[in-house]
Amino acid sequence: MLERISDFLDRLSALPYWQSAIIAVAVLAAAVGAFFLLRPAPRPVGEFCASGEEPGAAPRVLTVHVAGAVARPGVVRLEEGARVMDAVEGAGGPLPEADLDALNLAQAVQDGQKITVPRRGEDGAGNATQGGGSKASGKVNINTADAAELERLPGIGPTLAERILAYRERNGGFKSIEELKKVSGIGDKKFGELRDLVEI
Repeated sequence: MLERISDFLDRLSALPYWQSAIIAVAVLAAAVGAFFLLRPAPRPVGEFCASGEEPGAAPRVLTVHVAGAVARPGVVRLEEGARVMDAVEGAGGPLPEADLDALNLAQAVQDGQKITVPRRGEDGAGNATQGGGSKASGKVNINTADAAELERLPGIGPTLAERILAYRERNGGFKSIEELKKVSGIGDKKFGELRDLVEI
């Protein structure tokens, strides 16, 4: 093999300069062509999802409990990013007496969340109301009250009322009245004034 290469180089050196140049260019072009033909093809832009996962990866499944005025109350499984209206439809849709205005149908659902669809004249927990977020007991339901009703509570002005509504929206409602203390501006003292005036 080495003898053949040596013989080839001897013949090449014996050729005129212009013929040697042509052969060298031809060899270089062949090498470049082989490089581009044999290298792995690059992946097209957009083949990966923004999260770094392959585009074919299965979406996360959320499990929620839908109760109240729906055709098929119970556990519903939804894809990540689903909204409350998707959960209600997944439970067979609302009954004619359902009060959908009491819910934020555009709110994103969270895994493990319970969504109660009230009937007209009930709050989100199935309790009879006098209207809005005030229960028959006279207490304010912090999960259904609007800003005006919250502002009737002692020490709650427009700013705090909006913070309560924002917290409720962000967290899918209050799980206990003690969560009020997580709202900026409501400390132990103010919560003590509100404890017997609010419910969920």
